[in-house]
Amino acid sequence: MSNIVERLTTFVQRVFKTSLEIFLEALKLSPNAQGYVLGSVTELLLKQKLESEGFEVKRIQEKWEGKKHPNHHGDLYIRANRSEYWFVLESKGVKSNSEKWNKLYNYDVLKKFLINHSDKIYFIDINKEVEPQIEAWIEQHLPRFKKEYSENLYQYKDVLDYLENLPKRETPKSRAITKLENLTRDEINNLINERLKYLMSKIKVLETHFVSGTSETSERTQATPRKDEFNLLSVDMVLRYHEHKFLFANPKLLESSGADSNHLQQNYIIGFVFVDDEGNNLLSITEEWHEDFTDAFNTLNPRNAVRVNDMQIDNRNVITKEEIDGDI
Repeated sequence: MSNIVERLTTFVQRVFKTSLEIFLEALKLSPNAQGYVLGSVTELLLKQKLESEGFEVKRIQEKWEGKKHPNHHGDLYIRANRSEYWFVLESKGVKSNSEKWNKLYNYDVLKKFLINHSDKIYFIDINKEVEPQIEAWIEQHLPRFKKEYSENLYQYKDVLDYLENLPKRETPKSRAITKLENLTRDEINNLINERLKYLMSKIKVLETHFVSGTSETSERTQATPRKDEFNLLSVDMVLRYHEHKFLFANPKLLESSGADSNHLQQNYIIGFVFVDDEGNNLLSITEEWHEDFTDAFNTLNPRNAVRVNDMQIDNRNVITKEEIDGDI
């Protein structure tokens, strides 16, 4: 352990010209930096996982020489050992604010959301009406939503906008918002976060997000990736799971964008992580997603493999182990 600390200290001193203490404080103060580091950790763990399962993995250069190949918009090249076929894999994470973004802190919204995604819920009996099953689950596992959390909450800006245009007729919404009118932004956020913490003690949403730029070089018609930009998709669930755990899918088998069938959608609800009374996580996902990488890999068609001559492999390191240890 001391050797790791020494190497980390040397790395921080050489790259950032500061102490380990300052580096740690700076990292804690920057969510963006934490996200970037987490992405690098995810990619490294993914590479190690796939190599341990007998696949050959190479990193794709971030900055290409010349125009980037339209079918190489991913993070890793991968092939089965001794195979002639290389494929492109894109590594993503799950959204950190899905529950808040979807306003699942309100009972009616939560119930409707679970009904709409009932095909991803393990306990749903498809031969029975869905709504009563969802209602019974919420009442059993999240009873506060039928009691002290039964009245809707609204975000601070929504409260201000509504109060500026308050209708003359009283409604359940107007009554709920009027109760919030004297609260500060922080106070409202605290009420919402309290509900979200309670919600996520029993259920967490697995949602991934695709946003890509549009340009002539990307050959995209909208701000999401085309389905042929990479061959496989890996999603790390760590923000909604107790460890780094990967799910895999073939993008060609995911539902297409409604605007362009050649593109992916901006968001996919992969499924849910349910938490039982003992605190154990139960994964509940749709059939397009695989826990076993080989299952996803076996959906690939060799005709979609990338040409070896088009590959641009990244073999660079900013600083090597020998440089950290002071050997060179």
